[in-house]
Amino acid sequence: MFHPFALTQNWKALKDGVRQIAQEEVLTRFKQVDFTRKEDGSLLTEADTAMQNACQAFLHDNWPEFRFLGEESTEAEQIEALGDKRGCWILDPVDGTSNFASHLPVYSISLALVVNGDIVLGMVYDPDRDELFAARKELGAELNDRPLNALSPHDQLNRCISLVDFKRLPAQMATSLALNAPYASQRSIGSVALDWCWIAAGRAQVYVHGAQNIWDYAAGWLILNEAGGQSATLDQEAVMQPRVVKRSAVAATTASLFTQWQDWLQRNV
Repeated sequence: MFHPFALTQNWKALKDGVRQIAQEEVLTRFKQVDFTRKEDGSLLTEADTAMQNACQAFLHDNWPEFRFLGEESTEAEQIEALGDKRGCWILDPVDGTSNFASHLPVYSISLALVVNGDIVLGMVYDPDRDELFAARKELGAELNDRPLNALSPHDQLNRCISLVDFKRLPAQMATSLALNAPYASQRSIGSVALDWCWIAAGRAQVYVHGAQNIWDYAAGWLILNEAGGQSATLDQEAVMQPRVVKRSAVAATTASLFTQWQDWLQRNV
């Protein structure tokens, strides 16, 4: 299916625009963070609101045919936008808000476009490192305009670095990972979107997370997929669902590591 973002001019304009807005609205606020708490106890910073407002305006001015779903939109607005088959932007204005509010420089901006239920493009921008991960469906993944491939220096699970969010895993699985880990070492970086991208870049080789929202994973999922990585849910379903529901995620850089990782997790659910 031809899509306007297959055109280099539109693609470059989108990447440049998101990068500039993030630098102006998020990066400039990093050392002076003002935040409140939402009803669910999670943090909301001034940067979240400013980034979402500015990015929504930029997208509407340039591509008004697509609806908009932001993490800070109401649930009713999110469901309505995602249900529009013409297309819907999905934005997480600051993924890793707890890190951001604590002055821990591991956070990102995640943007995806869903058309008729398929993610056709995604980008994840890390302002602190000025790294822009991006992908278009069937056109590959990139990091700062260079091709990105999910490669691994290891072919055995016990030699790998893993990214694991223990907090959201089933208790038995979390306990098994803590007591009898099948990998060499583990990290938890606090930004789901960067989790996906760092696997796509081979900075870690396997990943598991128990519950993430569509604005967390949409862009990163496409980037990993287009980089050649593998993913599924803990129930061995496709991660991507065009619905506002939380999904688990299992991922790896290569098919062999994915099989080893998935087999171990299934034995320890």
